[in-house]
Amino acid sequence: MIESPSSTERLDAVFGALADPTRRSILERLRGGSLTVSALAEPYEVSLNAISKHIKTLEKAGLIKREVRGREHECRLDAALLEEASGWLDYYAEFWGDRMAALERHLVNKRKRGKS
Repeated sequence: MIESPSSTERLDAVFGALADPTRRSILERLRGGSLTVSALAEPYEVSLNAISKHIKTLEKAGLIKREVRGREHECRLDAALLEEASGWLDYYAEFWGDRMAALERHLVNKRKRGKS
């Protein structure tokens, strides 16, 4: 039986994949729809092999799906795990927002007490 990766492992893979600007750019290009590997590689000044490695990283992270049609490999965005990562970030944004609001209240109260 193959176990599915834990939430932590999925997030590690997603954030690891997103750490590279070329991979983020590839995802941005796939927002417009499916593209072949050749079409994805076109604007970059790196080898097709280098782009293939980026695509494999994105695929392993679950951010894209690849479909083979004859000799062409077509890639499409799969945003489900981006939503999971966004939810994780939202949780911590709310946490830090609450902390900053509490700090602001503390500083305002401290200033008021100092003026009395």
